[in-house]
Amino acid sequence: MLSACTLQAQTDLQNTGTLYLSGSSDILYISGSFANSSASALTNNGNLYVLQNLANDQASITVGTGTLYFNGSALQTVSGAQVFKTFNLVTNNTGGFLLNNDLSVTGVHTFTAGVINSSATPNYLMYEAGSSYSGDGDSKHVKGWVRKTGTTAFTFPVGNGTVERTIAVSSLSGSSVFNTNYGGATTNPSNVAAPLVTVDVNEYWNLNQVSGGSAIVNMNWDNSKIPMRPFVLADIRVANYISSNWTQEGGSAIGNVATTGAISSNSIASFGPFTFGSITFALPVTLVQLSAYNNNGKAVVDWTTTDEINVGFYDVQRSDDGISFYSIGNVAARNQQGLQQYELADTKALGAVTYYRLSSVDEDGKTKLSQVITVNNGNLLDKYITVANPAHGSLRINVQHMNGEFAYSISTVSGQTIQNGTMQVSASGVHEIQLSSSIKMGIYVLEIQKAGYNFSQKVIIQ
Repeated sequence: MLSACTLQAQTDLQNTGTLYLSGSSDILYISGSFANSSASALTNNGNLYVLQNLANDQASITVGTGTLYFNGSALQTVSGAQVFKTFNLVTNNTGGFLLNNDLSVTGVHTFTAGVINSSATPNYLMYEAGSSYSGDGDSKHVKGWVRKTGTTAFTFPVGNGTVERTIAVSSLSGSSVFNTNYGGATTNPSNVAAPLVTVDVNEYWNLNQVSGGSAIVNMNWDNSKIPMRPFVLADIRVANYISSNWTQEGGSAIGNVATTGAISSNSIASFGPFTFGSITFALPVTLVQLSAYNNNGKAVVDWTTTDEINVGFYDVQRSDDGISFYSIGNVAARNQQGLQQYELADTKALGAVTYYRLSSVDEDGKTKLSQVITVNNGNLLDKYITVANPAHGSLRINVQHMNGEFAYSISTVSGQTIQNGTMQVSASGVHEIQLSSSIKMGIYVLEIQKAGYNFSQKVIIQ
């Protein structure tokens, strides 16, 4: 029994009797592992710090009013034959956590650092009625199963261990128990029931109801984390996997398919796997990047697409006055998922300003025009700037025969700027742009500008 005291244990601690932290001023700091035996009696009304592993075999453990702190520096596991119950929970370990046993929270869970993984059994991070959490994010969420009990709306802090991809329930008709995890790439995407004609292939969630009544399911997409298929916004529906088919559960989507958005289902009483569905097919192609550069007085046009479906070919068009356009060549479409990169060289010399656009032509003859881009024949940047590719930690840019202040931006292929700034060049040579730690591996577009000039190049960041 602890009363108004601080106890520090420098090694592992096993409780085989009565361990009672009586109030908020009581602190038990265990620098090793903590085991709570089946014959023990643990009550935490204070502050229990565990720096290594936690095991519980006590069946009738008391929740108490205190806080359990998981604040180690290496992977910490929760194991044992009985669920470990705590009122408040703080998880603060960049090394992460592994649940080989259930861990129950009745008060507030604070995500400070580290991803919580649960085993395939499964074992759950359990949020009891009235509980809540804060501080979650891409580096602080649950990769595995979360259980929620109660009557109020709840957002499940789940993800794939790299990004958090939440799903939520609201408007519960009564007390309910849900078990939820993030599933990853959608299973059985070809099994679709009318009026749905297709579903998103990139992600889904398991939202299983153990008990309860009806509820509304709330989902969201974020293209910067997981790609969303190029559906027509008004045609997106919530899709629920019922009787071996993805079945529509209503909903009206808001947002932008190319960036972020959300959708809520009708009030439903059947639960299971959920993803995004559509009552029309995805747009035939999404053009994510179009650019052109001066190559010794002639232009090279390059473009990047995604989600090609039934595209016949791409027609590259040129204009010398910005009004009348004519074709300079066609490139056959590959009709493959994921990013596809193309280019076409113009054999005609550039004028002072030359205009280009791209027409995608479907197999049924329908066309879709891109925006218009320009190439300036006085643009020397393409001749005097080269970029090391791929890049690791920084962009190495070789500038020859130019100086001054250059503005730069680094964008995703969908156009989202993720870093920008200026680069001072006083002499020819290699200049470095340090990359932000938030930039993930992938393909990006680097733009460098100086009054009257523009340089653009795709770069691979590893």
